[in-house]
Amino acid sequence: MINYPQFVTATILEWKHLLAKDKYKQIIVDSLSFLVREGRIQVYGFVIMPNHIHLIWHLDESRKREDVQRDFLKFCGQKIKFDLMDNHPAVLARFLVDSKDRKYQIWERNPRVTDLYSTEVIEQKLKYLHNNPLQAHWNLVSRQEDYYYSSARLYFTGIDDFEFLTHYKDGF
Repeated sequence: MINYPQFVTATILEWKHLLAKDKYKQIIVDSLSFLVREGRIQVYGFVIMPNHIHLIWHLDESRKREDVQRDFLKFCGQKIKFDLMDNHPAVLARFLVDSKDRKYQIWERNPRVTDLYSTEVIEQKLKYLHNNPLQAHWNLVSRQEDYYYSSARLYFTGIDDFEFLTHYKDGF
């Protein structure tokens, strides 16, 4: 079985704008950094939007996507939940669910994952995710490289603000 890079989209429950706060974006950044340091993944691209994230990652061949994805989303969700408990209990109440296996749910179940079979498709997905902050309904910045919580600066300026990114051309 070939180990292709993957395009992953994970969404906050009911598209709530929980990730508008930088401290929650930073939890995601820190988790990605940890996974890279541990040799579980390479990250070729990402963007963290107010209610969802897009990633292009490449799993170490010894890892299963389901395990890495579960650990990543669970860790981020738990860290966010604990912060909400301590600092924003009214917001946490909006994530209360009627489920047998959890009281609160931060992420929608079953993130979308697509294998990326060619450099052309990787480039298409990078363009898509880097353009996300510029979309009219977000209008977060006027240039892709100006949105901090994204890999765009690496691709436009060569600067890696996060120290965990790998340019896709160097990755495989």
